[in-house]
Amino acid sequence: MISMSFKLYKNFLNAIFNETRFEIIKLLIKGPRSVNSISENLRFEQSRVSHNLKKLECYAFVNYKCKGKERIYSINKISHIREIIKSIDKYINRYNRIFKDCIKKN
Repeated sequence: MISMSFKLYKNFLNAIFNETRFEIIKLLIKGPRSVNSISENLRFEQSRVSHNLKKLECYAFVNYKCKGKERIYSINKISHIREIIKSIDKYINRYNRIFKDCIKKN
């Protein structure tokens, strides 16, 4: 039987490490953006971006402010997602060679 703790971790990590959501988070770490700006920068369809922003909002990774008819999305400071991504980047950079060896074996 899978524990509730495991399910929470799994959902948390799946929310971040979907390719589209990951790219959106990495872009928003650089600064707030509208859906159109995110779509243009990442070359994703607007509907794809909107759908994934809703998921990120559900997990409280991002929030938005209305500016006219646009929603301007930014990283939710209380989510600590910026620090989490930075820690993961640091870990990956440190053990990059080991990871490459693991990838070759799999």
